[in-house]
Order: sequence, then structure tokens, then C-alpha cells
Amino acid sequence: RRRLAPLNEDNGRFLLLAALIAAYLSAGATVFSALESPSEAAAQLRWNRTLHNFSRIFNISPPELRAFLRSYEAARAAGIRVDALRPRWDFPGAFYFVGTVVSTIGFGMTTPATVAGKVFLIVYGLFGCAGTILFFNLFLERIISLLAFIMKACYERQLRRSGLLPSNFRRGPAVSGVGSLVGWKPSVYHVMLILGFFAITLSCCASAMYTAVEGWNYVDSLYYCFVTFSTIGFGDLVSSQNAAYQHQGLYRVGNFIFILMGVCCIYSLFNVISIVIKQILNWVLKKLECRCCPKCHKSSTRLSRRNAITPGARLRRHNVAVDADGQYDSDTEGRRLSGEMISMRELTASNKVSLAILQKQLSETANGYPRNVCINTRQNGFSAGVGALAIMNNRLAETSDSR
Repeated sequence: RRRLAPLNEDNGRFLLLAALIAAYLSAGATVFSALESPSEAAAQLRWNRTLHNFSRIFNISPPELRAFLRSYEAARAAGIRVDALRPRWDFPGAFYFVGTVVSTIGFGMTTPATVAGKVFLIVYGLFGCAGTILFFNLFLERIISLLAFIMKACYERQLRRSGLLPSNFRRGPAVSGVGSLVGWKPSVYHVMLILGFFAITLSCCASAMYTAVEGWNYVDSLYYCFVTFSTIGFGDLVSSQNAAYQHQGLYRVGNFIFILMGVCCIYSLFNVISIVIKQILNWVLKKLECRCCPKCHKSSTRLSRRNAITPGARLRRHNVAVDADGQYDSDTEGRRLSGEMISMRELTASNKVSLAILQKQLSETANGYPRNVCINTRQNGFSAGVGALAIMNNRLAETSDSR
């Protein structure tokens, strides 16, 4: 009988993360239930007492009063308030709405009421959200590149002070004499600290503005900044909703800039934190590694066919070192250590892989940014991750393949 394959690292990490998220959600639900449930019950009791007293004093039957309150709730959902508010669907209001749509904030204080508006929102949000996510990823790539440039400059300055780097050293492709800078990448933990400091500073400045203009207390302003910048968007607090403000134009511009920069910064910080969480999961998986795995590996090795040759078997034993004459020169070059002849299929596949890697190196060198190529043929095009995860893997030290 064919034995079940052992759980690989990717699946193990996925299952462990799913279990941790489930436990995290349960713990959060327990804490919030303990904190908010008594307040909710007390508010409901006060509201029932208020309804009873109002119905008794003004001689209004409870069904009529509840019907009136339902009409008020419908009006509130449509954006109608007792106090004067700014128009929801003028151009500034509509622009604010589409900004919350494409950034996935979704406050909910403004929603389309017509069928045509709801249908248009579906199409508009499909392309708008995709484009905004792409913008966030490009912002992440550039902010990481900027931080890497600054941190590398500081690292070179530190090496010069310690005497490990010549004073006449200039950045360039010829760094073979300086082994300490070859393959250097910024630490993911340093990047996380810098982004965290910048996010906290930005939130504090934005909170000061909201406290002064909106009249909220500082804690509510910080709460609004986190809910908005993280694109949670509950909608219990929404900025720039009054009919008029002092220096209204300047406040709207500042509000837009703070929200844009805050969302981009928190998005980048979340992705860096996700890399740290992934490293913690890898550490936990190593600690939880079962002791019977060596026996399983030995048994699977014994069960495998000794003479079976799979495409790319030579390349799977070690990473490919790209060479200009990467083709096999003779039949002896195509033999395995055990003396068995390699198949022509593997020979063809190896040559194609070597040629593709060589072409990629030449293209990158011609464009001015050569990179060390280390490719494992077991990996497909998505092996390094996609989107923000791939950016972090390529640019930070703790997630590089060479570690």
C-alpha cells in the first residue's frame, strides 16, 4: 500500500497559523464579550426605561412610539441627521465615498440608495480595489527600497569607522574585495521598528488634528486613526462630516493626506509583521517536529525506486550555479554518482533551465541591477510568494533563501 506523505512545511505552517488565528479570535471574543456585554445590557435597560417613561408621560402607545423610532432609524440609515451635516453626495462627499471604497475602509456612513448606483459600485469597486492594492504594493516596494538604501549607508559608515571598509570605497558592481557588503540586506526587525515608529508618529499627529478640529478626545482620535488606517472602518467615528469647519479646505486636504499616508504606512507595517509571524511559525514547527520523521524519511528512501531518474534530479541535490558553458560536454558529465546514466529528458530540462537563468542574468546585468541567482527547480513561479510577501522575501535579510 502507498503510505501517506508526511505533512510538508508549507501545509504545516498553514494549519498552525489557522489554529493560532482560531485561538486568537476566540480569545478576542472572550475579552470583548467580558468588557462590552455589561455596558450593552445596562444601555438596553436604560433605553427600555426611557421608552416606558416617555410613553406614560405623553400618553403614546408603545406600538406607535416604536413605529416612529423605526422611521427615524430608516432616516438615519439614509444619512439624515437632526443636526445639519454636509451634503453626502456633492462632489467632495462623493470623492470621500469612493476613496473609502477603493481603499476598502468602508465607513458605511454613505451608501448608494439607487439600483444603478449599487450596480455601478460593484464594477467600480472591482477595478478600484485591485488598482489600490497594486498601489499599496508599489508603495511598500519603494519604502523598503528607501529604508534599505538609508540603512546600507549607515552600515557602510559604521564599517568605515571600525576600519573594515576602505575610506575610498564607492558603491558599484565591483565589490568583490569587500566581503562584508556582498549580499547585504536590511534586517526585517529594524524595518519593522522604523515603520512602527513612523506609524505611531503619524497617528499621534493626525490625532492631534482631529482632537482640535472635530472636538473628540485624544483617545477617540487615536482609535479613529487605527480603525481608519488599518482599513477596518467601523464608521462609529467619521471625520469631516460637519456642515462647516474653520479653514475647511485646508482641513480636507490634511485629512486626505493623513488617511492616505496612514493607510500606506500601516499596510506596509502589517506586511512586515506578517513576515515576523511567519518566522515565529517556522520556529514553532521546528520545535514541534516529531521524532519519528527520520524514520519516515528512511522508510520513504527505501521504498523509492533506486534507478528512477526524475527531471531535474541533479539540480535538486544542490542549487544551480549558473555558468556560461552550462551544457554537458560529454556522456560522463551526465552520469550520477552511482554510475547510472542520466536520461535525455533530464539533460534537455537541465539545459533549458540553465539557458533561462543565463538569459535572466544577462538581462538584469544589462539593466544595471545584477542579482545572485539561486534557483531550485522544485520551486515554481509562485514559490517565493506573490504580492507584498514576495517583495519582503526579496528585500529583507531574514526571509532570503541564502540565509
